[in-house]
Amino acid sequence: MRTYDLAPLYRSTVGFDRLFSLFDQVAGHDGAPGYPPYNIERTGDNEYRITVAVAGFSEADVTIEAKESKLTIRGEKQAKTEAKGEVLYQGIAARAFERVFQLADFVQVKGASLENGLLHVDLVREIPEAKKPRQIPIGNSKVVDAKVEAKAA
Repeated sequence: MRTYDLAPLYRSTVGFDRLFSLFDQVAGHDGAPGYPPYNIERTGDNEYRITVAVAGFSEADVTIEAKESKLTIRGEKQAKTEAKGEVLYQGIAARAFERVFQLADFVQVKGASLENGLLHVDLVREIPEAKKPRQIPIGNSKVVDAKVEAKAA
C-alpha cells in the first residue's frame, strides 16, 4: 500500500489539522481495529445511517454518546449470571469495544435502534438558516436622500 507524506501540507496550511488527521485515519496509520464491523449509508440528501454489528449485545450493554463533533459507541457485556450449559466453542465475540466516528459540522444524532443484532444510528445534517446560501438581488445601488428628493420636487 502506498503511503503519503502530509508533512509539507502541515507546514503550509493553518487550521486544517483535523482534516489531515482524518486522512491519516483513513489510510490506517493509527491501527484502528476492525471490531465491530460497521456500515455508513446515505439515506437522503442530508440523512445518514451508521449500522454497527453488535451480535450478542443487548440495549443495556451498548451506550451511544454524542459530544462536540464525535459520536462514540461503546459496548460492554454485563457479567453473566448463570450459564445453562458448558460452552464448547465461542465464535460470537463478546469482548468490549469502542467505535468513534468524526461528525461533520451541523450533523446531529436523530435516533438509534437495535434490531436483529444490528445497531442503527440515524443522523441528520441540519444547516442553520444563517449558514445556508442565499440569493442577493441585483438592484439600483443609488442611495437617495429624502431631503434631496424633497428639494427636487
